Amino acid sequence: MKDNLNIYIASDFHLKFHENEDDKERRFRVLAFLDSIKDDADILILNGDIFDLWYVWKQVIIKKYFDIYKKLADIREKGCRIIYIAGNHDFMFRDFLTDSIGIEVYSDFFNETINNKKIFVAHGDQFTGNDIRYRFFRGLMDSKFIMRFFELMHPDLALKLGIKMSRTSRNRTKNSPKYKAMGIEMDAKATKLLKENDIVIFAHSHVPKKVESKDGLYFNSGGWLLSGSYIKIKTKAELLQFEI
Repeated sequence: MKDNLNIYIASDFHLKFHENEDDKERRFRVLAFLDSIKDDADILILNGDIFDLWYVWKQVIIKKYFDIYKKLADIREKGCRIIYIAGNHDFMFRDFLTDSIGIEVYSDFFNETINNKKIFVAHGDQFTGNDIRYRFFRGLMDSKFIMRFFELMHPDLALKLGIKMSRTSRNRTKNSPKYKAMGIEMDAKATKLLKENDIVIFAHSHVPKKVESKDGLYFNSGGWLLSGSYIKIKTKAELLQFEI
């Protein structure tokens, strides 16, 4: 693999198939962002919670996400490698993204040496202890019984149920006690991981962050409910914000 690859990392778009005006505006910004990198990106890492709710049946996909599927397929066809890491909202993948678009899917983390840097990327929810509701939700949805139950339901009905189970707060702030605690836990995990990696990247908290230490760089890619933050890595690693 050649050096000096353009790597883009983004997370927590929380795209919805039942949109209000804010959701529509956010989807427009996400599409514009993907459009802006399609001729530049060698690797695009989607670090979880791209979709606020995700499920694929054997013969059915969620049609409201079609423009995102199409944009990712266009980027992939230009030769960009796309890596998708499961979040706590989008983890029931099956084979649609891999077989139909050519995306690499990782259930827990991605760890690889690129541009002579050992990079570790994970959504980060697995490193926090105070997100009890979503731990319960993910454990429930990982159940073979629940998966089979969803499979047998009509998709419209299953998705209505999914909406109730997978609600995302629009009022997440970096000053709330919950997200301060979440940030502390992820910071501690990143410190440990930097002993064996050059760059560690998490998401989940929706709070963008860049921390330099003697061991390397720790980022949180933030989220698009509050901002439009993303990370770009080439000769240097930057935390940026997308503006239309």
